[in-house]
Amino acid sequence: NPTEGHRAGAAHIADLLEWCSEAGIGMVTLWLLSTDNLRRSQDEELLPLLRVIVNLVDELAATRKYQVMVVGDLGLLPPDCAAELTRAATATQPVRGMHVNVAVSYGGRHELRDAVRSLLAKEAAAGNTLESLAESLEIDQISEHLYTKGQPDPDLIIRTSGEQRLSGFLMWQSAHSEFYFCEALWPDFRRVDFLRALRSYGNRERRYGR
Repeated sequence: NPTEGHRAGAAHIADLLEWCSEAGIGMVTLWLLSTDNLRRSQDEELLPLLRVIVNLVDELAATRKYQVMVVGDLGLLPPDCAAELTRAATATQPVRGMHVNVAVSYGGRHELRDAVRSLLAKEAAAGNTLESLAESLEIDQISEHLYTKGQPDPDLIIRTSGEQRLSGFLMWQSAHSEFYFCEALWPDFRRVDFLRALRSYGNRERRYGR
């Protein structure tokens, strides 16, 4: 039953967040549903998965331990799901605990498209022309319109299930991130696997493109 698998994966997220908390990690991004998943899924597959995701975000919010933020193109989701996710995340904004980004209906290309749209709309509202923007545009201006604007870029990205690619995850933000690929499927990802990822990260010399 695919839904049972999704529930098991969602339940395992609580373990991961505890491990992160113990390790002193202040910000975590969880990719729960991609825009590609949305395009490929039929309603009978997608709706139960969305219910699992909404329940997970509700549970994370109810702990009052995490400041939850939903990142993604929520306009692609059923309106009731988008509203529930937004409501649960908004209720956690006063929390001063770990910041948890929940990437739902997220795609790196979608994010960059939305950032450019937002930037162009802002410049147009200010009365600036495309020509002036083309001459003056700086990298930081694009960063200010990402879903994760104002957040630090990720230091480490862990990909489970033996996949050796990022599939568009945080394309802009991961330019100088370290990557760790693990053979274990997500529900089988253990604390020892997490600690190995941290150890591997700690043994690397970060160059930040230099």
